[in-house]
Amino acid sequence: MINKLKKKIVVPVLAGAIFLTTTAFQNDFFEIAKQIEIFTTLFKELNMNYVDETNPGDLMDTAIKSMLSDLDPYTNFMNEQDVEAARINNTGDYTGIGAKVKTLKDKLVIIEPYKDYPADKAGLKAGDEIIKVGNILVESYKENAGDLLKGASDSSVEVTYKRQGKTQTATIKRAEVEIKAVPHFSMVNDKTGYIVLSSFSNRAHTETNYALRDLKAQGAERIILDLRGNPGGLVNEAIKIVNLFVPKGQLVVTTKSKVKKYNKTYFTQNNPIDTEIPLVVLIDGKSASASEIVSGSLQDLDRAVIVGSRSFGKGLVQRPKLLTYGTQVKITISRYYTPSGRCIQSLDYWNRNEKGEAVRVKQENYNEFKTKNGRKVFDGGGVFPDIPIGSYKTSPITTAIVNNDLVFNYATNYHYSHNISDINNFKLGDSDFKDFKNYLKTNNFSFETDTEKALKKAFEIAEKEELNDNIKTDYNTLISNLNTSKTTVIDENKDFLLELLTEDIVKQYVYREGLYEYYKVHDSDIKKATEILSNTSEYSGYLK
Repeated sequence: MINKLKKKIVVPVLAGAIFLTTTAFQNDFFEIAKQIEIFTTLFKELNMNYVDETNPGDLMDTAIKSMLSDLDPYTNFMNEQDVEAARINNTGDYTGIGAKVKTLKDKLVIIEPYKDYPADKAGLKAGDEIIKVGNILVESYKENAGDLLKGASDSSVEVTYKRQGKTQTATIKRAEVEIKAVPHFSMVNDKTGYIVLSSFSNRAHTETNYALRDLKAQGAERIILDLRGNPGGLVNEAIKIVNLFVPKGQLVVTTKSKVKKYNKTYFTQNNPIDTEIPLVVLIDGKSASASEIVSGSLQDLDRAVIVGSRSFGKGLVQRPKLLTYGTQVKITISRYYTPSGRCIQSLDYWNRNEKGEAVRVKQENYNEFKTKNGRKVFDGGGVFPDIPIGSYKTSPITTAIVNNDLVFNYATNYHYSHNISDINNFKLGDSDFKDFKNYLKTNNFSFETDTEKALKKAFEIAEKEELNDNIKTDYNTLISNLNTSKTTVIDENKDFLLELLTEDIVKQYVYREGLYEYYKVHDSDIKKATEILSNTSEYSGYLK
């Protein structure tokens, strides 16, 4: 009943409340004012008179989020905690234990300790399950338990944790934590430099600038810029990074909106570091937003060869708007366009299918554009690489395996049961994959497909109509065949799963820093990039 009240009454009325300063407000003042008045009177009457106790904060939170869910996933309400998280994401600084932590209902799991930061120094490792912080049990803490690990620099916190079934304690001295935008840069060989850019925080340009200069000083005559897995961030940082490789005054990105003041063109403002050095940019399906501005503009300007798999396809720009009591709303205000004029947004949130899901732009609806040298590029589906490599089409089953932490947990168990003397020669094989599949079975991994759900529903209806005896055998045969098919799907995704397992295992032995060194030896994208850069005619050929 209360959920219906939230969605059916509160949500439609609330729609005007967030957008008081928009064009719609100016054009439809009366309608918005009317809806706000209806909402305030309804909200008061509801909370004063409803038969059970209501929580005004929860009702409001649900109403706002339900309303915004009809738009796109990037337009969202941010409470005070969300605002602080966004600040950390943009600056890369916070005070805490120095580890990536996952919050579960009854524990905090260390996903990745940062090398030489407090958690690492205190001996915590990936997979450790924190069940108690100070005197507070995580399972009984009502707020976000991850906040218990934060605190003033040099303050101490005692944690009780489980590792491989054994309970232990550790005292961690908190410190200022700096999450680098460029976590790694080094030479791949005597002439090729490698830069990993993992986020577009407000230090992205400064750190990339430093890395580029340092590598050139070491003798780098060509550069690999790795944007794989980079979800984006600050647009201005993306423009300044493009500026490292292209001249001052070059158009990098244009934004277009229904609000005129948001229509902007962004040009490079500074003198570049090197406009001639051969450059390869690596991207994948998790390279989004600012990553796509960098890769897309360098592709349009024929300044870099793009290698990897198609990028995510986020061509939407957001801007935070301050609200009361330290909250914000982040609103999608415009679309961005690369120098050739293309928008690489891949999902259409304004035309949804019968399930309410955003529709992916079909390839036949892509529009053709031309790079500076006249090469064909297309909009509508992310940045497509000049050289496609290692593109995995993940299935719902493999996604469920990852989301249930089965890859991470297997990697943790592997770390405690295997001694590896030379991590750079480490490689998982067929026997390891077989062991992983057995691990899925022993941990009762189950995934119900949409097909199974539909069959189960049909069988339930058949039971009501007393037809189930006639079709029970066929039903059981279908379910059995589906289970066989699911096993086949896992086998078909073997390479993808082994890649994920390898990444998690290597990190647990040699941290993230060691993972990048491992990549330089084994990663197919880096190998291909190095090969292209070492052949001047081949490199030039891709750009003509």
